[in-house]
Amino acid sequence: MSDHDVHDIQKSVRRYLFVFYALIVGTIVTVGASYAKIESVAITVAVALLIASVKAFLVAGYFMHLVSEKKMIYGILASTAFFFAGMMYLTVWARDQVPIGTIHFGDAATHQSQPAKASH
Repeated sequence: MSDHDVHDIQKSVRRYLFVFYALIVGTIVTVGASYAKIESVAITVAVALLIASVKAFLVAGYFMHLVSEKKMIYGILASTAFFFAGMMYLTVWARDQVPIGTIHFGDAATHQSQPAKASH
């Protein structure tokens, strides 16, 4: 191996170790954020999504080598993120539009404990 190859390998190992340590710190921040007493659910979800997005970028960008890919990969990634955001928006938008008579999982125990009315 030439001296140039050894330097490239050491540089790659340093980059992977940096990403690995950043992911460990991200995991610690995630655990710390789960213990934080935040009153707003929207802020809690936003913080969790921000942390998860940074960690996902590190994994996809460096371990899956997307940082060095062509523009087409970025277009596919952007369209995936766009449609994912759209699906999340539609889910949140429709969360209060539940059909009448729908029993939620948490309400199942309440409905099962009440005796059924006999019809005559």
